[in-house]
Amino acid sequence: MYLFYTPDIETSHFLSEEESAHCVRVLRYDRGDEILLTDGRGTTYHARITNPHPRHCEFEIISQEKQEKTHNVYIHVAIAPTKNIERLEWMVEKCTEIGVDEITPLLCRFSERKNLRNDRLEKIILSAAKQSLTPYLPKLNPLTDFATLMEMYKPTPNPSLEGGELDEVSGLDKYIAHCYKDEKRELKDALRKGRDVLILIGPEGDFSEQEVEQAIAQGFVPVGLGRSRLRTETAGVVACHTVVLMNED
Repeated sequence: MYLFYTPDIETSHFLSEEESAHCVRVLRYDRGDEILLTDGRGTTYHARITNPHPRHCEFEIISQEKQEKTHNVYIHVAIAPTKNIERLEWMVEKCTEIGVDEITPLLCRFSERKNLRNDRLEKIILSAAKQSLTPYLPKLNPLTDFATLMEMYKPTPNPSLEGGELDEVSGLDKYIAHCYKDEKRELKDALRKGRDVLILIGPEGDFSEQEVEQAIAQGFVPVGLGRSRLRTETAGVVACHTVVLMNED
């Protein structure tokens, strides 16, 4: 059964114009046919078409079910866009299928691509979620400068700690994957089960040494993703899949 996206299902029982056209004109669903819907926030709905209009298809809900994710942690991948945009689009598609929760395109010192069409990436995310029957749509952030991300996730003084030492962001483990021959652990060995994860993936020329040092100073743990040197988009998929495998219920 095909999955349709209905983010406003709590207040409206009509498919969007685009979804209506796909449902009625392309897939030829008709009055009385049952369809599967999701709000993108984890709930799926079984519904029946009551008015197969190609621009505003109306339905009635038969039942609904809240679906739990296959993993019990929040996965945030911040990745530098590739020069060839199709490679990034492939990565976004595959990470959506695997179960990423948030994606931040990251502008780094050695980034070759400095602009991005988020509207196209949003469509790819939606298509991948529908194709894989995933009721959760990951959050896509705008292109974010590396220094800005560091500021967003810097440790903050915790008065409850002795001497007001810096504390981690609550419940979040932060990693930076890079190719320098510095001392680092493999991601699969560094992960702590049950902890939310933010992992940084650099551009094709890798992070600068200064960026790596800055991230480590902000509490990010340097990690590797295996013995092979991976393309940026492959690294993003490997990182996401590793976290999911380590945290499957």
